[in-house]
Amino acid sequence: MTKHINRGFLITAIVVSLLYVVSVSADQDRKTQVSPSAPQAPWEGVQSSPPEKLQQTDRLALQQRNPRYRLSYGDAFELKFPWTPEFDQERVTVQPDGYISLLGAGDLHVEGKTLTELDQALKAAYEKTLHDPVISVKLLEFEKPYFIVGGEVTKPGKYDLRGDTTVAQAVNIAGSFTPKAKHSQVLLFRRVSQEWVKVTKVDLKKMFRKADLTEDQHLHPGDMLWVPESTYSKIKEYIPRPEILLWWAIYK
Repeated sequence: MTKHINRGFLITAIVVSLLYVVSVSADQDRKTQVSPSAPQAPWEGVQSSPPEKLQQTDRLALQQRNPRYRLSYGDAFELKFPWTPEFDQERVTVQPDGYISLLGAGDLHVEGKTLTELDQALKAAYEKTLHDPVISVKLLEFEKPYFIVGGEVTKPGKYDLRGDTTVAQAVNIAGSFTPKAKHSQVLLFRRVSQEWVKVTKVDLKKMFRKADLTEDQHLHPGDMLWVPESTYSKIKEYIPRPEILLWWAIYK
């Protein structure tokens, strides 16, 4: 009888010990494993990290002020070579694919470049033909400053930005609000880098009620205003530029 009791006790002790070891091992595995990823934020898949965790280069892009004009499709400029006039071109136009055709240097992609970057690219292209080329670039045609107003306004569309213009003035230029407009949540979209667009909510309803326009935003070239019909209060401060390009394309 005693032997059966001792044997049963021994078996029970072994089983308990094994269960304890397995439990401890599983707990350690859970601690070392990477926790499941949370649902992707709207900007993930386009940008590797959200604005609050941007890399150094991204921060510099977001902090860029007074950005220089960048060439786009349809822009035209004149090229002059003071020492080698046989390479002069009175009119060079940026083609739909972003390329231009150069005498003696072939095709060159210039879309998205500033004039300084264009000058550097031209010199690099002609260095194969000319020694230390001197090139003068004169912009003939370019996209004029503009802003876009969409949503619940009487006359949505693209307008020339002439002089200092605020959000309230832009809404009036676009024919003012429709009866369905959400006056308190006018959205101002502003490109801050090639990948990111900053979104600012402008409460024109409060400004008009208080007769105080000190918080009225001044527009920059390329800004877009969207007057919603319903609330967009959950929209994030920064969104990837590709998500706004559709709206941009509709009114451009």
